[in-house]
Amino acid sequence: MTMLYVETLDEARAAAAAGIDMLSIIAPLWTPEMRQAAGNCFVQVGLLYGELVTTEDYLRAAHAAVRIGGDCVYCAAGLTTVAALAHEGIPVVGHVGLIPSKCTWTGGFKAVGKTAGSALSVWNDVKALEDAGAFGAEFEVVPSRVASEIARRSSLVLLSMGAGAGADAQYLFAEDVLGCTRGHRPRHAKTYADFATEYERLQAMRIAAFSTFRAEVDTALYPGAEHQVQISDAEFDAFMAQFESA
Repeated sequence: MTMLYVETLDEARAAAAAGIDMLSIIAPLWTPEMRQAAGNCFVQVGLLYGELVTTEDYLRAAHAAVRIGGDCVYCAAGLTTVAALAHEGIPVVGHVGLIPSKCTWTGGFKAVGKTAGSALSVWNDVKALEDAGAFGAEFEVVPSRVASEIARRSSLVLLSMGAGAGADAQYLFAEDVLGCTRGHRPRHAKTYADFATEYERLQAMRIAAFSTFRAEVDTALYPGAEHQVQISDAEFDAFMAQFESA
């Protein structure tokens, strides 16, 4: 399957038109308009770790996401919270491998599972999510051979972010796919378009248009007669007569 993280209505519409299977959309951006734009895509609504803290916070946010039409929620909180969401019948996706919000525990932003012990820890995390009631997990930056063996033995739907082809879905960020990423781009990201150059061209056009507008105002070229409301001479003279005597 294919999966994209999208942030705009246009990205969601494009993904739906392209036949992308799954979308990830964070809760603050998840609206009825986004649900409509996403079309037939299966949508995972990301519940923001750190902004939500207690299990009750997550439950309220998850129910709100589902009411809008979310098909499942992403939760990076502890297993107790994952289990509480699953107990309420809310399909929940966890996270294993490199978890950005918890990367202190795995030595920073780097691959997880490159040693036998670390790989077994990933497997144990997968089993713990299964036991908690999750149906899937984001599977991030794990060696492909390790990921394939885990995927063969797990009931979870595993969403690969740099974990190779053996998982159930390949997951990229739309900004990476479109070539508009600023700053670090992960190893597994692949660019399929050059939006950055197009954005630069459009920005240059914006600056030129705004500069011309400013120059025309400065030289009284704008507004012209065609941009202004007119009044007949007779009505204007009558107005002035009353205005000056008021």
